[in-house]
Amino acid sequence: MAASATREKIVTAADQLFYERGFEATSFAGVAELVGISRGNFYYHFRTKDEILDAVIERRIKDRHEMLEGWVDSNQTPKQCIASFIGILVMNNTKIRSFGCPVGTLFSELAKLDHPGGSGARELFDLFRIWLRHRFEEMGREQDADALAMHILARSQGAATLANAYPDEPFLETEVAQMLAWLDAVAGSQDQNDEKD
Repeated sequence: MAASATREKIVTAADQLFYERGFEATSFAGVAELVGISRGNFYYHFRTKDEILDAVIERRIKDRHEMLEGWVDSNQTPKQCIASFIGILVMNNTKIRSFGCPVGTLFSELAKLDHPGGSGARELFDLFRIWLRHRFEEMGREQDADALAMHILARSQGAATLANAYPDEPFLETEVAQMLAWLDAVAGSQDQNDEKD
């Protein structure tokens, strides 16, 4: 196996284990076992767990950026883009019910540990916030675009947390439906303002 391919497999395995077990509970041995390589081969690619964490965060940022921009590039309207973002909760509901939100759980754990990687994990929230803000600006909500973006982030994080706490209840689907109705109202109020102008 080529060195770059091995490195990618390590990052993929670490990403999975950080999400399912948590950063602190994940060991080099656990990642190496999941990948199926020796610890010596593992250390060739990463010398510390913090190096793996940096690579995982970098991968998550890249993957989420590509997902978000993919919606924009597919000529979805700003409202449709935001609806796609909200829909992630339902699309990933099985994982969210089992492990919570991968972004929120990692950031919370690193913040509790006062780990320097927390600032990198926060970049994922920044990515979402800025992207959502731009979509609301494109909808004509320049004055309150950031507040609306933060509302979506706060509500989606809360929904993910409670869906994890109450995995057998239809809470997540109800929240997503209410968030989409809220988005319709936000878009509708802007349409009315545009008509008055």
